[in-house]
Amino acid sequence: MPPSLESAKNLLHNNPFTKHRDALVILGIVCIVLLMVIPVHKTLLDVLLTAMIGIALLVLMTSMVIDNVLDFSVYPGLLLVVTLFRLALNVASTRLILAEGDAGQVISAFGNYVTAGNIIVGTIIFLIIVIIQFIVITKGSTRIAEVAARFTLDAMPQKQMAVDADLNAGHVTEEEARQRRADIQREADFYGAMDGASKFVRGDAIAGLIITAINIIGGFILGMVLQGRTAAESIELFTKLSIGDGLVSQIPALMISTSSGIIVTRAASKSNLGAELISQFTQSAKALAISAFVMLILGIVPGMPTIPFLAIALLLGFTAYRMAFGIPEKQAKEDAELAKKTEEESAAASREEKIEDYLLVDQMELEIGYGLIPLVDVNQGGDLLERITMLRRQMAGELGMIVPPIRIRDNIQLSPNEYLIKIKGNDAGKGELMMGSYLAMNPGNVSQRIPGIKTREPAFNLEALWITESQKEAAELAGYTVVELPAVLATHLTEIIRRHAAEILMRQDVKTLIENVKRNSPAVVEELTPVLSIGEIQQVLCLLLQERISIRDLASILELMANAAKISKDPVLINEQVRLGLTRQICKPYVNDGQMSVIALAPDLEQMLEASLQSTNRGPRLVIRPDLVGRILERMEIIQTKIQAAGDQPIIVCSPNIRFPLKKLLESNFPNLVILSYSEIITGVNITVAETLGTHD
Repeated sequence: MPPSLESAKNLLHNNPFTKHRDALVILGIVCIVLLMVIPVHKTLLDVLLTAMIGIALLVLMTSMVIDNVLDFSVYPGLLLVVTLFRLALNVASTRLILAEGDAGQVISAFGNYVTAGNIIVGTIIFLIIVIIQFIVITKGSTRIAEVAARFTLDAMPQKQMAVDADLNAGHVTEEEARQRRADIQREADFYGAMDGASKFVRGDAIAGLIITAINIIGGFILGMVLQGRTAAESIELFTKLSIGDGLVSQIPALMISTSSGIIVTRAASKSNLGAELISQFTQSAKALAISAFVMLILGIVPGMPTIPFLAIALLLGFTAYRMAFGIPEKQAKEDAELAKKTEEESAAASREEKIEDYLLVDQMELEIGYGLIPLVDVNQGGDLLERITMLRRQMAGELGMIVPPIRIRDNIQLSPNEYLIKIKGNDAGKGELMMGSYLAMNPGNVSQRIPGIKTREPAFNLEALWITESQKEAAELAGYTVVELPAVLATHLTEIIRRHAAEILMRQDVKTLIENVKRNSPAVVEELTPVLSIGEIQQVLCLLLQERISIRDLASILELMANAAKISKDPVLINEQVRLGLTRQICKPYVNDGQMSVIALAPDLEQMLEASLQSTNRGPRLVIRPDLVGRILERMEIIQTKIQAAGDQPIIVCSPNIRFPLKKLLESNFPNLVILSYSEIITGVNITVAETLGTHD
């Protein structure tokens, strides 16, 4: 930044008026209130009245040049302050008119200029101005403000859902979606405030008329009773002053009410008022030519003022000619060449973009058959988009990671009621929904049978039934769990995300999470990042997510990683050390009333596994004979079936040294099997050995 610009910026920042402008506004409002109570000199009143006119003019011009109504979002509050200021000046001027018969040069000038020596003419002109403001402008803008507020508030839920749909489809980023939601909320608040603020303008017009009448009547009586004036002198003096005072108030009020009307009528505008007027009036040469012809005919009609009509006709005709034929041939040729060049560049860019699109892979996709489109279409009552938005929030709180936007698209290659979930272009899960039906599941304690089509719940492969709307109530009374179709799909999607969270978490996501931690805990990030790269941190977090351990408390996890990284940079060893620091979080879900039922390893098997450990570049691995692996898997299958039949979660407890390699050995056949080390059991938990895993029955 240049030195002069930097010094100007510092000067502006250090300027006491800039630093304390909020206090100046508060002080100004206090002074406005005091203005109603404390008498002011007529010279000061002249200055304040002139300032009032300038403020009203500035508000009117601002409302005309802004491109978006939200650029002038302070308008409703400003309207109240300006109205209060104008009424305070009315009170101050009334005090001077009635007490001294003189309210300064501004009011006298307005009164003398409008009346022009004729009180009746001046009064009529004043009343016409009041009627124009009160009946035409104020009433119209008030009605428009009411309608705009109502329609804006009614449309707010649909706009919010449209933002969520764009976010889930990947058309906008999280930041853009957040900004659009904030703009929608600001727009609703603005029009709601304008609905109330427009009542200030209407009340101000009524108050101005009443104050003027009081000034005339009160001044007439006081002039004759206390000041010794004749009736003619009193009526002439106080009528002029009252009309002048009324005009000084009503002209700024007219500007303010006009600006209010402009603001609330510009809901569909895309640029400022002046630019839109010129562009829209000059978009048709034919309309201008016809208007010029009609004005020409009127100008030659006998008795009509020829010169004004012909002048307007000439202006309109010249504008139409310039629009139709006034562009030089050279300029037209240059424009054509430029348009052709732009079109070629756009086509080339479009081709490149289409080629690049083939290289992009969405992190998560949901493909649906055409029969399931109503679940997504908001116009048909579908709420799947809203459920997916809630799902992403739920996963952020449960797993501590930001689930990427899920792109939804229809796929004609799928059967009508089928859906397919993909992660990075690869199939991760699929299912089939029967439209118009509900999924009924037996929680395990219901003996009553109900009619339905047998199926499998897609998320957990449980037995279930498709039932109709008429069977829903009977199934619920019988004790079945009845689920709507969007909930079935959302549950399946949730389970897929839990199962594949480690695949979804990218390095860019990790960087974003670390930056969020850095805002509140910069010390741990500054200590860890020089030691471990983003990729190494990602590997550790993915190992935690693979075993469904939440990384929401990322600050604590990073602290544990920083401590472990001093000993080794091996992600597997760091992961095991981090788990030791998260024992309460890891162990708590499996403890029931202080008890934990586990599967223990037979002593000979545990010793044999420890002896077969070998270090590799991907962490420690078990090197044992294939036949021994087969016997372990067969025995584990029997134990797991038995424990699951009893409704319990299979949990193996083993030595810390073999926990991770044993997990790797068994996870292909038993992906949901929980394996804990002895060190991960929290203090005070009573361990019950339900089964023993060995190589023999």
